[in-house]
Amino acid sequence: MNQDSPLSREADRRDTRPILIVPYMWIGDFVRNHTVVRVLKERWPNRPVDLLTTSLCAPLVDYMPGVREGIVWDLPRSRLAVGRQFGLAKLLRERNYGTALVLPRTWKAAIAPALAGIPERIGFVGEFRFGLLNRWRWGEKKLPRFIDKNAALAQPDGSPLPAEWPVPQLHVPAEEIVRWRQANGLSAGAAVALAPGSVGVSKRWTSYPEAARLLVERGLEVWVVGGPAEKGLAQEIVAAGGPGTAGGPGVRDLTGTDLRNGVLAMAAAGVAISNDSGLMHIAAALGTPTMGIFGPTDPYLWAPLNGLAATIVQDKEVLSCQPCQSTICKMNDHRCMRNIAASEVVAIAERVLAEAGSRATT
Repeated sequence: MNQDSPLSREADRRDTRPILIVPYMWIGDFVRNHTVVRVLKERWPNRPVDLLTTSLCAPLVDYMPGVREGIVWDLPRSRLAVGRQFGLAKLLRERNYGTALVLPRTWKAAIAPALAGIPERIGFVGEFRFGLLNRWRWGEKKLPRFIDKNAALAQPDGSPLPAEWPVPQLHVPAEEIVRWRQANGLSAGAAVALAPGSVGVSKRWTSYPEAARLLVERGLEVWVVGGPAEKGLAQEIVAAGGPGTAGGPGVRDLTGTDLRNGVLAMAAAGVAISNDSGLMHIAAALGTPTMGIFGPTDPYLWAPLNGLAATIVQDKEVLSCQPCQSTICKMNDHRCMRNIAASEVVAIAERVLAEAGSRATT
């Protein structure tokens, strides 16, 4: 049957078998997985879609429209963990999935869906996974962007890529934001959220303390958002800008262990300034005006599909190494990031806030 024929489309609408997505578990990649969910729901509107998730990423599932449930199951990155794989397979078998989309190209990611006997297991050839997957996709290397590789698996085999994919969406109820502000003693005014962390050291802009000081001088409330690894940097930023009080200018340290706190901070902020990181993708998917600071990574490949209020890349000099895609700077003394001045970023943030305020009043 032609996969684009009326009969095929009608069969897709009648299909109610649940689907499992085995995604990448880095925060930014996990957010972008929501595009895959949206493509699946357009193709199979009556098939429930679940996401395998780690404990870290699990809060994101609650804010993803179209996802029925997150299956929380932590697997170690550095070893096979056979017992954990068999336990996950047992859980998946009980849920009677009809299809599993295995996005990572690793052998380990495909083990549990195969052990669970999920009838249709779709993925790119990747590592040696013959027998673990039974619906192979080829041509991965011809797809330049990460999202093309993932979302293509949700389409009928052989379908051309669309001009634009559905964008990832995270939705936080307004009343939850109000409760979060009250619990943290925060005003209802617009604040600037800073996300100084990133998995790769080379992706971290080093002028956040100076930017915080300039923002506070302009009478703005500044929040530092991130995980436990950013606690020391958050304290440095607070020291540079001065601690904030409820409703007044100053810097508040909102870093912590619960990703839900980061989601709510980004949802409540008037503008987010972030390195190329998971929090940048969260902010963009929430619809918060987001400024992405890029150095070693290419915005074409890694910027959110939602678009950014500003994409900031140094233009002071031509650097032959940029973009290097490396997690550690090995040449040019990190000038791809050091050439971006705090005053430049703050000026853009003020413009973005003014534009957001203007749209809100029209």
